Amino acid sequence: MTTMVLEKTAAQTEAATADDVRRAELAAFLRSRRERITPEQVGLPRGVRRRTPGLRREEVAHLAAVGVTWYTWMEQARDIQASGQVLDSVARALMLGRDERSHLFALAGVADPLPEAAYTDVPEALLQMLEQLEPFPACVQNARYDILAYNRTYGRLLCDLDAMPPRDRNCMWLSYTHPQWREALVDRDETMRLMTARFRAAMAEHVAEPSWKCLVKRLHDASPEFREIWARHEVVTDQSPRTKAFQNPRVGLLRVKHTSLWLGPGPGPRLSSYTPVDEETRERMERLHRLVLEEERAGASAG
Repeated sequence: MTTMVLEKTAAQTEAATADDVRRAELAAFLRSRRERITPEQVGLPRGVRRRTPGLRREEVAHLAAVGVTWYTWMEQARDIQASGQVLDSVARALMLGRDERSHLFALAGVADPLPEAAYTDVPEALLQMLEQLEPFPACVQNARYDILAYNRTYGRLLCDLDAMPPRDRNCMWLSYTHPQWREALVDRDETMRLMTARFRAAMAEHVAEPSWKCLVKRLHDASPEFREIWARHEVVTDQSPRTKAFQNPRVGLLRVKHTSLWLGPGPGPRLSSYTPVDEETRERMERLHRLVLEEERAGASAG
């Protein structure tokens, strides 16, 4: 009996030691990432009495919308728990790259609510289908409005999607935070109301999933407009084809019929296509597609 107790105590001590090492490594990693960021990089004044290299702890806490005490405890390697949503906010405040973000979540022992694989797992057959639909814009989205894949015309329809980090390629996020995307939405108020209502209805089946809660928190922190619309608790489940209008900065007004083809038995991933409703829009889509191809050829020649 005594031997079993000793073995159990030794195992607990070993586990506690491993946790201490992990928390110490996490604390050192956070400090190193904080100290490499200048105030100017995140739009903060440097001031005349700054002695801390990089950002102060309270500045990171403010940027991440978390408590100063809680963030300080993380950098002090204290035994505290962090949710996926909070770590996501810290990762963004510290401007972490993909590998750094993965390292942060691994050290914290928390599953990343926005794993990179979620943005790339699209079958080759679907990618070929998207290309065949050109010059008509088309993309593959999931129920959370993440843009999983898109063809060249869609990539320039509302903004330059290629210039966006994969985890920011989300129609909800772009509609509330990206100036050019917002400018392109002709009927923006109605579009965002319907999109948000559909998102809320879809979230009923995913309400406990970290990735959904993480997106809501990001939007809530970034957009007063989202907070106002979200507070209405509107829900819409109708996904019928709709006519939309986009103001493209290169070719002008595009009037399209938006159609979704579901890729499974439930309302999950879908292929969304945008077909012209008049000849003028068709010609402008073809012109946009030609411009994108010309850019590709110019880039290949320069490389």
